Amino acid sequence: MSTSKETVAYIEDQLDGLDIRTTRMFGEYGIYCDNKVVGFICDDTLFIKPSPVDPAVLEGTVMAPAYPGSKDYHSVPGDLLEHREWLHTAIQATADALPVPAPKKTTAKRPRPSSGGGGV
Repeated sequence: MSTSKETVAYIEDQLDGLDIRTTRMFGEYGIYCDNKVVGFICDDTLFIKPSPVDPAVLEGTVMAPAYPGSKDYHSVPGDLLEHREWLHTAIQATADALPVPAPKKTTAKRPRPSSGGGGV
């Protein structure tokens, strides 16, 4: 089963005011805060990435895999998803606890080989 666009829009609305974005990933959605992956939205459920955040911040979540074969994430039940202040705190605290992503390596483009013809 996949996540509906309505669920993604609802979560984005609940997180209005934070620096967030969602991106399609593997048929579901990744959620970023401050340019850090903080979780996933899979099967219409928000999963928050484990991090060294104070466990009290994520109280009420249940550890569960976001998708078959994944490690466990903090699954956010519907009642907490509706609690905007809690959700803001949980997402921002997770982003703050995660390291800044390493810059992407760029590969230098190799010069194209000359055709050898001297067009004069």
